[in-house]
Amino acid sequence: MSVSANHTKWEIFCRVVDNYGDIGVCWRLARALVAERGIDVRLWVDDWGTLSRLCPQAVHDGVRVAGVELRRWMNPFPVEEPADVVIEAFGCNLPKERERAMAAREKPPIWVNLEYLSAEDWVCGYHGLSSPHPESLLIKTFFFPGFVEGTGGLILEKGLLDRRDQLLKKQSRADWLRVFSKEPLREDTLLVSLFCYEPFGLAGLLRRWEKEERPVLLLVPEGRSSIGVETALETNLPVGGEIQRGALRVVALPFMDQDDFDELLWHCDLNLVRGEDSFVRAQWAARPFVWNIYPQKEDAHFVKLEAFLKLYCVDLREEVASAMAAFWRAWNGRGDTAEAWPAFAQVLSELENHASSWCVAQGAQSSLVTTLCQFVDTSLKKLDKIPPL
Repeated sequence: MSVSANHTKWEIFCRVVDNYGDIGVCWRLARALVAERGIDVRLWVDDWGTLSRLCPQAVHDGVRVAGVELRRWMNPFPVEEPADVVIEAFGCNLPKERERAMAAREKPPIWVNLEYLSAEDWVCGYHGLSSPHPESLLIKTFFFPGFVEGTGGLILEKGLLDRRDQLLKKQSRADWLRVFSKEPLREDTLLVSLFCYEPFGLAGLLRRWEKEERPVLLLVPEGRSSIGVETALETNLPVGGEIQRGALRVVALPFMDQDDFDELLWHCDLNLVRGEDSFVRAQWAARPFVWNIYPQKEDAHFVKLEAFLKLYCVDLREEVASAMAAFWRAWNGRGDTAEAWPAFAQVLSELENHASSWCVAQGAQSSLVTTLCQFVDTSLKKLDKIPPL
């Protein structure tokens, strides 16, 4: 009888490239595999400091948090039996010692290279392709998350959207905000979250918001985002601090774990997000959002940006799609955010309806956890038919 994905040991390998982005995806995926499928998951990370910010309970190597075994990726790599399923996240390249140990197993582990998320057309054609190891019988399969059928889907925990809706029904944004600021919240305030790299248009946008008729409340978690605001406004912004500049008020929030960050996105009217993890979480918030994509050499990241815009804007009126695209491009360095803001602001209500419809459509597709487990189940059945070496 074939062993199912639920009864196997999995391990995920992650190197930190984009601060919290890469490890955020892996930590969220590991938790979901445990919570939804009861899988025994080990997560290897090379930056314990980054992990401990996302997960304060990560106090030592080998600790279990939310059912996930957390391990330090050290050099030389620890000598341990490889898991039945090995996920190499974002092409991080496994330690050679680990590859040799995997090849020495009686039955080779299922080896998955979990790639970066992209809406580019070629993703469907490459999702699920395999690559044999040049020196052993190991086979690596490339797994692409995505937004359309024929890809690996997105990380969406069971019940997340219902939890979001229930929370918003019983907690107003004014009540939620009192935890971070005692200042009263005007009903017509535009509530914006900022989680970014170093967007070219931040200073110009802040100056524009200072002169708006509608008040803007900008919520900024501690980190690169708050440093960016300090630089743009030429002032200090400690955690818990507030700045008032005309119609703009800025509140500095403490660093948030993933669950608290989700709630931040749910309560805001507009979310300025970055990388991959917060980019997806903004879509589950069903609110208008702007993506600060990770910069790549020769502006290669703009190909990914444009691919997502093309997909996301399919059902939007041309005027709305144009305003959204112009602001996204400006936020990423192609254009002026202050000039692009008025047209974008005018279509936010229409974008909110679209964000809700998009969220429902994406939520109806198979999640990344589901597609990974289906792939592993299929692979295990094939392995059962292969005689031992």
